[in-house]
Amino acid sequence: MKDTGAQVMPPPRPHFLARRRLKQALALDDFERLPKGFLPRPVFAYVAGASETGATIADNRAVYRELAFLPKTLVSVTGRSTRTRLFDQEYAAPFGFSPVGFSALTAYRGDLVLAQAAARANIPMIMSGASLIRLEEVAAAAPDSWFQIYLPGEEEVILSMLDRVAGAGFRTLVLTVDMPVVSNRETNYRAGFSAPLRPSLRLAWDGMVRPEWSLGTFLRTIVQHGMPHFENARVARGPAIVSRNVTRAVGARDHLNWDHVDLIRRHWKGRLIIKGIMTPGDAKLAVAHGADGVIVSNHGGRQMDSLPAPLRVLPAVAEAVAGRVPVMMDSGIRRGADVLKALALGADFVFAGRPFIFAAALAGAAGVDHAIRLLAEEVDRDMALIGINRLAEMQPEMLMRISGPAFGRFGL
Repeated sequence: MKDTGAQVMPPPRPHFLARRRLKQALALDDFERLPKGFLPRPVFAYVAGASETGATIADNRAVYRELAFLPKTLVSVTGRSTRTRLFDQEYAAPFGFSPVGFSALTAYRGDLVLAQAAARANIPMIMSGASLIRLEEVAAAAPDSWFQIYLPGEEEVILSMLDRVAGAGFRTLVLTVDMPVVSNRETNYRAGFSAPLRPSLRLAWDGMVRPEWSLGTFLRTIVQHGMPHFENARVARGPAIVSRNVTRAVGARDHLNWDHVDLIRRHWKGRLIIKGIMTPGDAKLAVAHGADGVIVSNHGGRQMDSLPAPLRVLPAVAEAVAGRVPVMMDSGIRRGADVLKALALGADFVFAGRPFIFAAALAGAAGVDHAIRLLAEEVDRDMALIGINRLAEMQPEMLMRISGPAFGRFGL
């Protein structure tokens, strides 16, 4: 692989079973296939699942098959680089980690594993506000991590949380705005997952037949760190994952509005990114209310059903802000080709979540390192095959729509 800028650090050596799994992982999709026999069904369903019929998550992947490349030939690509600049930092590749809640339930110390792997590879990681590890621990271990926050429409909670996040050392805040209420994730319920977790014979059986996860992740966590709690919803420690007070502790997010964004902007001195933008109008409002960047996202299909894939609305959103702030995107990214298609249609950067936490579950830090390497190598290889040396060369005219509806078109 040509210059990706990744820091040269020896990866941690995984155990025998993990090494066997990594040999089977040739692409990010494999990291979603392999955990089915390793993770308990409720835990797998939580990460892999989506809301209601799954139409949104299905479109997140289908959209990429509607586009083909128009490569340039006889171009020297010996000087190609996957490096990209975002805000004031140069990253080794144009992708990072989306926030994934409950990561420490899927993989042992999952948030820390992801944050440290991202630091090794020189790519950004967005820590989830629904994590089970204190944000201060992650900031200390990987100071360049970003923090994603869910906020209720309560001024006291907003200001106290902003002070806590800033005090921990985070410089980039990602405000997620597409979750005013908890979505209807039927696949979770059918698989036995709930928040709070409810002990049951089914859950116990799932753990018994998957002893590696039960011993290496769940029991190891309890023995070494105690019962997992929601650590980052408020300043005070939140309830345990088995507590009946989980919903009450989260607070009412359906009160949050643009006036609260103004409050956040006045109080937060760092970089502010708004995540969950799906229309040009909201993108313009985000900039008008002081956002330093936006992430076009439908929450990976986990919130509202029957939404379009972010890639479909990306060109219109990018045009609406016209280079005033970086436009980023997540939801559905699985291949290097997906990354380049998003860049061609107006994204400055992309994020992916599920494959990387699955990689951490399968093989810990070495699994995440492997997943990063696979995606970075695909981006590099595809750049050579397309005939470009710099990511900025990806333009809409290098794509051809071969099926499906138009991109960036609103209304009927």
